[in-house]
Amino acid sequence: MAIAVVANIETHYEEIGAGPPLLMFSPGGFDAQLANWRSHGLYSRTRMLHQLAERYRCIIFDRRESGLSGGRVERITWDALVAQGIGLLDHLGIRRAHLMGACVGCSVAAAFAVAHPERVRAIVLYSPAGGPRYRMMQHSRFAAHTAYVAEYGPAAVVELARTTSASFSLDGRVGPWATLLARDDSFARAYAAWPTQTYLTMVAGLSRLMFDRDTVPGVEPEDLLGLDIPALIVPGQDASHALSAARYLQECLPRSEYWDVPLSAQGPDTAPARVLKFLEDL
Repeated sequence: MAIAVVANIETHYEEIGAGPPLLMFSPGGFDAQLANWRSHGLYSRTRMLHQLAERYRCIIFDRRESGLSGGRVERITWDALVAQGIGLLDHLGIRRAHLMGACVGCSVAAAFAVAHPERVRAIVLYSPAGGPRYRMMQHSRFAAHTAYVAEYGPAAVVELARTTSASFSLDGRVGPWATLLARDDSFARAYAAWPTQTYLTMVAGLSRLMFDRDTVPGVEPEDLLGLDIPALIVPGQDASHALSAARYLQECLPRSEYWDVPLSAQGPDTAPARVLKFLEDL
């Protein structure tokens, strides 16, 4: 298991393949594990990682608070998620890389490109999370979590996280730190000691500020409009990955290509080939 320590948080990562570096921000919301590139439906079906690794040095990692990475109880921000990616590149001695985001990983990849354009060669934004139903779904999960904490306290969340296999996406009550609560005793003890009202205030800010719009969260449109980096946008088509989210990115990114293909046509013979063509035509 490869580990990089970024901002005093362990990041679990893997490198697959050889060639130009491609830093990949995993799909899966608050359960954005590196394994999702192999197991999540769309990415498993298209064999995306396997085919990209034939030509690129693919760097995949568990987002903080996910998988085997560490975390910290704080108001998580998009900047904090970008910092994890930057720290991983620094750890590997990589000055400049292609970026690929999937699902909510698109928000992190876009925020990375805005904050550190000199570190980015191109970005692939695959099935970006966003849209009004996505925002409402996220707020609903946090509302379930805060209601549970308000009634029972943080210590009860620890107990719940250790008696269920459900992630935050499936059971909002367990909250965004569920993975760490289930496997890290010292983290769980510190979490349980939080004063209830202080914790609720912090989580309310996290939810309100991270998911504050009915399109792709994470980056202001004015910043995207000024981004001089090639981008490929591939649309999703469901409640969490609205077509409007992908079109929004197309409208805001001045050097974007939009692959206007429905999910049914995004298969192992088409989807990886389109991503590879974009990267190799640069």
